[in-house]
Amino acid sequence: MCRSIKTLRPPALPEEATQEEIRAAALQFVRKVSGFRAPAAHNREVFDHAVEAIAAATEELLAGLEVRGQAAVRKAG
Repeated sequence: MCRSIKTLRPPALPEEATQEEIRAAALQFVRKVSGFRAPAAHNREVFDHAVEAIAAATEELLAGLEVRGQAAVRKAG
């Protein structure tokens, strides 16, 4: 796993993850999986789409997680 991706749910993160934190984690994941820090022009569209899809999946995951002793971590919006 990419070491720069941090846990985005309480109690590891005291507050809800921001859109910027979620997108940064998605970007790091796509970079790690693809092996590219920045894609070539002909790969830009698929690279950006992957980042957005992973960010959306991350938001959905965080919205549905229940941490013991807490309600849902984040509400879907």
